[in-house]
Amino acid sequence: MRSEKDKMLAGELYRADSPELIDDNRRISAWMERLNATGATPEARLELMREAFGYVGRGVVIRPPFHCDYGYNISLGDGVFLNFNCIILDVVAVTIGDGTQIGPGVQILTADHPRDPAQRRQMLEFGRPVSIGRNVWIGGGAIILPGVMIGDDAIIGARSVVTRDVPAEGTAVGNPARLRP
Repeated sequence: MRSEKDKMLAGELYRADSPELIDDNRRISAWMERLNATGATPEARLELMREAFGYVGRGVVIRPPFHCDYGYNISLGDGVFLNFNCIILDVVAVTIGDGTQIGPGVQILTADHPRDPAQRRQMLEFGRPVSIGRNVWIGGGAIILPGVMIGDDAIIGARSVVTRDVPAEGTAVGNPARLRP
């Protein structure tokens, strides 16, 4: 019998109210309080990120407040910058490449829900990974939906809702985000 956490990590249907996942969420909630503390230095924040995230490169900066579901599914390359009030729902992998800059209020979402109402009534959910390449710029308030891949050197306009993959060097804007010619 596989645990709900094992199912979650595999991107399968799972229930988030399992004791193991509740404990993981309590742990990351306490961690976020420390990360978001106003007195924490950038160096202390970097050490905290390395404590909770799957991978943290050199020179990563997160300006608090920051929020996530579990932390251990987040990988941040060298020089990644997340501005104030970013949210990463990391029920599965979120990978952000070197030098990517993310504006304030950006949401990166891997959590998804079944389209079948009977499955939703059972409180089932699943995740689809998000991959963001190197040197990407994501404008403030953008929302990156589950399963999206954004290529290297792409630009995502402020307040855009990204529902589809964005190729390398592409610029996507709007709701839903569309590629600019």
